Amino acid sequence: MTKKVSIIGAGAVGATLAHRVLESGIADVVLLDIFKNIALGKAMDLSDASPVVAHESTIIGTDDYKDIGSSDIVVITAGLPRKPGMTRDELISKNAVIIKDVALKVKAHAPKSIIIVVTNPLDVMTYLTYKVTGFPKNRVIGMAGLLDGSRFIYLIASALGVPRSSVETYVLGSHGDTMVPLISKTKVGGKPVTEVMDNAKLQAIVKRTCDRGAEIVSLFGSGSAFYSPSAAVFKMIESILKDKKETITASAYLEGEYGLSDLYIGVPCKIGNGGIEEVVQFDISSQEKAALTRSAEAIKALNKLL
Repeated sequence: MTKKVSIIGAGAVGATLAHRVLESGIADVVLLDIFKNIALGKAMDLSDASPVVAHESTIIGTDDYKDIGSSDIVVITAGLPRKPGMTRDELISKNAVIIKDVALKVKAHAPKSIIIVVTNPLDVMTYLTYKVTGFPKNRVIGMAGLLDGSRFIYLIASALGVPRSSVETYVLGSHGDTMVPLISKTKVGGKPVTEVMDNAKLQAIVKRTCDRGAEIVSLFGSGSAFYSPSAAVFKMIESILKDKKETITASAYLEGEYGLSDLYIGVPCKIGNGGIEEVVQFDISSQEKAALTRSAEAIKALNKLL
């Protein structure tokens, strides 16, 4: 039976994700937006490309939540984008209203779906979605750590002039200024990164990784990154629909793991057709654990605003 992925929000992230899902042939797509004609137009444009790139997947554009019924996965990208100088946290009051409305409609029309939240501030909006839908924690996931890790890998590989495939790492914590790149788990060609890069250069790359999203926003002038976030969401969708059970850093609800509870925060997760099937607990350094705790405190402070 053909799988179904519904994407709420037909902006740059949503439309690019629809493009990736369609051309992979992994699922049919529903692209939903309050601006119906935008969703219709993008769906039509993507459909017209199908004979050229030779896939048989289908896409519909709509503003009717009835169309997301029987979705295997619902991806929420809806919300206001960041503007230059605006932090992810400043988006909270505006996007919380949007996400609450979307979550209630997903609960009503796609009650068996797995939800992937992309809207910023990511960890807070995922927590809100979890609370509003009442879905099991394994079926509400936030996309962030995989994206931050990808940025970290790219910058390390570029600085060292090595293949990106030779770098492995994990970035935990919030999708924001308090993210925690795990230096202790970062390797280049199987060697600890600290053996192949001096600390000053490594710390500069850590800082740039944390600021990368804002750097892109400042260049765009309006809106934020979309190619890389959509790639990260697609990898999560693929791990779910193909039951690959890959270890992917995602925002997950914790109940004691890493010493943290009652929040969504980026941690390594085994992701398969049940959604988050396991939170993978690494041995991390005391310094990294302290940084993760600080990141959790920052998230909880925002959760209180909800």
